[in-house]
Amino acid sequence: MDTSTHHNLNDLFAQLGLASENAAIDEFVAVHHLADDEKLAQATFWSDGQREFLKEAIQEDSDWCAVVDELDTLLRH
Repeated sequence: MDTSTHHNLNDLFAQLGLASENAAIDEFVAVHHLADDEKLAQATFWSDGQREFLKEAIQEDSDWCAVVDELDTLLRH
């Protein structure tokens, strides 16, 4: 597991087991969207492991929290 404290979207996508190149992230954001009241970790497009990682990142205010929040914002536009 990555133990560095500064993460970006590329790092997050790699941690989630997704393609982490900028073009792949752009495509993911273009295809996946969250409803206004939907929590990021509850989205149906995540696997159970991805969902748990995202949930824990927010609940534990981990060093992943800022980039998880960034992804949440991107998926709402």
